[in-house]
Amino acid sequence: MRARDPSSIGGVSVPAGQPIVAVCAQGKSSILAVRAMREHGIDAMSLKGGMQAWSLAWNVADVELTGSKAIVIQVRRTGKGCLSYIMGSDGEAAVVDASVDPEIYLRIAEERGLRILYVLDTHVHADHLSRSRALAARCSAEVLLPDQDRVTYPFRALREGDSIDTLFPGAVGRPDLAASSEQARKRAHLLHATLQRIAQLAPETWILPCHTSEPIPFDGRPCGARLSDVIRQVDMMRASEDTFVEMLLSRIPQTPPNHLEIVRLNERGEFPGVDPT
Repeated sequence: MRARDPSSIGGVSVPAGQPIVAVCAQGKSSILAVRAMREHGIDAMSLKGGMQAWSLAWNVADVELTGSKAIVIQVRRTGKGCLSYIMGSDGEAAVVDASVDPEIYLRIAEERGLRILYVLDTHVHADHLSRSRALAARCSAEVLLPDQDRVTYPFRALREGDSIDTLFPGAVGRPDLAASSEQARKRAHLLHATLQRIAQLAPETWILPCHTSEPIPFDGRPCGARLSDVIRQVDMMRASEDTFVEMLLSRIPQTPPNHLEIVRLNERGEFPGVDPT
C-alpha cells in the first residue's frame, strides 16, 4: 500500500456481502488500502485514526444495584481493556482507576448531578497511564492509593480493610509486574489470602473488573459477575494456598508493552506528550 500499488490487493479474499474495515497504526495506510479494495468492488472503509485512536475509544454501562440509591457507572476503554468507575451517592462521587481523558469523567458526573470528591487507583498500573492525578487536579479531588512507598506525589493511603484490584469475573490478578520472582511469589501468597476474604462476602456481591483481555462491546451491558458465579467459574478460587501460588505463577501471561516505563511514569504521576501505551 505504501508503494501505492493498487494491484497488491488483487489476491485478497474477503467474505461476500460483508463490509471490510481496514486498520493501520494511524489511519493513513488504511485509506490507501480502502481505495484499492473499492476499485476491486469490495465494500471497504478505514478506521479513522487507526489503532492509535482505537486505543482511546470508550463507552459506558450502568451497574444496577438492587435496593440501593447509589450510582455505579462503568467507563470502558474498549481497545485497551481498561475499566474505570464513577461511584456516586447523594450528589458526591469517587472515580476508580481513571484511564480516559479527565474531561470524560467530569462530563458524565455533571450529567448525573455528581461532584467528584475522590479519585483513586487500585494499584500502580503497568498497562496504561493513569489519568487519576490529572483528574483530581481538574476537580480539586483527593487522591487515594493503597499504602506503599513507590509513588512520589502526595496521596492519602488506603490501608487494611479496603479493597483493591484483585479479582476478575473469569480470572485473578497477576503478581509479577515490576517485581522480582521472589516478590511475585510473595504477592501471590498475599493475593490468595485476599481472595479468601472476598469469598466470604455475600454471594450476590458484584465483582467488577478493572481489566479485561477481550474488547468491550458498545452494548451498555456492564462487565462483571456475581461473586457466587465467580467462585463457581474460577477454579483458582477453590484451590489451596500452595496450589494457588504454583498455578498463578505458571500461568503468567506476556507483560504489557513498555510496562516498566509505564510503571515509572505512574509512580511519578507524569503524563508525557507521547503515550508509551
